Amino acid sequence: MIVSHDTEGAADAPAVVLLHSGVCDRRMWDPQWRPLAEAGYRLVRPDFRGCGDSPAATGPYSDHGDVLALLDRLGIGRATLVGSSYGGRVALTVAARHPERVTALALLCPDRPGHRAGPELRAFGKAEDALLEAGDLDGAAELNARTWLGPEAAPHTRALVAGMQRRIFETALAAEAAGDGGHELPEPALDLRAVTAPTLAVGGAHDVADFRGIAASLPGLLPHARHLELPWAGHLPSLERPEETTALLREFLDTHGRSGPRART
Repeated sequence: MIVSHDTEGAADAPAVVLLHSGVCDRRMWDPQWRPLAEAGYRLVRPDFRGCGDSPAATGPYSDHGDVLALLDRLGIGRATLVGSSYGGRVALTVAARHPERVTALALLCPDRPGHRAGPELRAFGKAEDALLEAGDLDGAAELNARTWLGPEAAPHTRALVAGMQRRIFETALAAEAAGDGGHELPEPALDLRAVTAPTLAVGGAHDVADFRGIAASLPGLLPHARHLELPWAGHLPSLERPEETTALLREFLDTHGRSGPRART
């Protein structure tokens, strides 16, 4: 299965793949979509399984495998990966397993393969589980919006994030009720030292401790990474200050993401 996705830009332009957070879908990149396309990049943004327009899986799958399959379908041999939160975890997995496919990595408040949740993240998970078990999808979605958006987020942004998360809950519950039986394959063992791409690891000063720590740790784990913490940001800076985050991505892409898509033949 090829996941639902959008593309924009010339086929011979440098490719940039936007990987969304686990609480969102590909619409989270709406503020960056037009400016990055107009800057001369070939953009791709997929919905992971069970998110947005991609249905829940009906068999074994992996999100990083879906990303690679999409790139192959589009004839893209090499791309810059921009990952938010869980999308950052997927990007790191692709870059560690297939370093030849990745031009550069821009990771916004990323998760990391193999990370074990700390007290703050576990407490959030328990609160979310309690709301879902009570059937309160709206409450669980609003909890996510409160937790993952920092103080700069506008009311319409909070409503958007809550709406995207609620749709993910609905898709998962419908698949469970239908007994579709899809499941994600076990995460492969990874050596992040295999990542060769220049990497920008962005943290948010208002984010939970887990993700602040992951972003700060990546320069010690990847050969070519630098860390930047945004003093105003929560967990989703691309939605909290869209123009500022777009400018940050533009600067990084213009420096490291222009080596071309290297189309597969």
